[in-house]
Amino acid sequence: MKPTLTELISKGKTLVSDGAWGTFLQAKGLQAGECPELWNIDHPEAVLDIAQGYIAAGADTIETNSFGGNSFKLEGFGLESRVYEINKKAAEISRQAAGADKYVLGSIGPTGKMLIMGDVTEEELYDSFKEQAVALYDGGADALVIETMTALDEASIAVRAARENTPCEVICTMTFDHLASGEYRTMMGVSPSEMVVALKEAGAHIVGANCSNGIEGMVTITEEIRSVDAEIPVLIHANAGLPVLQGICTVFPESPEMMAAFAPRLAKAGANIIGGCCGTTPEHIHKLAEVLRTV
Repeated sequence: MKPTLTELISKGKTLVSDGAWGTFLQAKGLQAGECPELWNIDHPEAVLDIAQGYIAAGADTIETNSFGGNSFKLEGFGLESRVYEINKKAAEISRQAAGADKYVLGSIGPTGKMLIMGDVTEEELYDSFKEQAVALYDGGADALVIETMTALDEASIAVRAARENTPCEVICTMTFDHLASGEYRTMMGVSPSEMVVALKEAGAHIVGANCSNGIEGMVTITEEIRSVDAEIPVLIHANAGLPVLQGICTVFPESPEMMAAFAPRLAKAGANIIGGCCGTTPEHIHKLAEVLRTV
């Protein structure tokens, strides 16, 4: 039986995660307005190819194509009755790519609903996250990564639903914007230090940040996390820099070499699992793996 992620981290290992998924699905033919998660059913070979690309690049962990696989998001495509099927298949595909030794992280994104606005209840959120978490576990996920969260109430409910209904380790990351004051906050005003306290209380095994920042900004975020908790494992999925509009296209300017150059600083700041988000490719992950395995 392989060790858990937290067991590996406790022995001093820095793990390498995967990178962006959406851009590769688009490159394989995903159209605007099409459901990315349905590709697990209709185009499993394309999804598998993405996962295998990251494993071949040196990733220790691979996510699943299930970020928008909750009932609220799938309802927009008329697919709310297929939540279990779609998520289970997502995990099965990544499990096939990962083999027995690598780790599958079941991706769970936000619902798009806000408790503060009264458009959803806590029970409805819990049930939705539970359904998705169970399906990902049944498909072979080793851990569940609740990611790109901005509100502590939704994130905490998702963590509880995953902890209480699966045996998986639960990771939760939030996305922080860099304010003019120099501070980092989510869209709902949550700081990295506030995140740590709340998500630990909810039961998260691993916390961290993804999206919205390049790897240099993630160093500062990690340092703030470590200022309030020196022990909890930290996962960081950075963008390949801040997006830049070139004509009608959005591009991410950090090359694999530029991103990898900051990886030792990020590890020194206290990040234990390091990977990519928007704009990152297997080449970025390959360079991260090269550098981190010499640290």
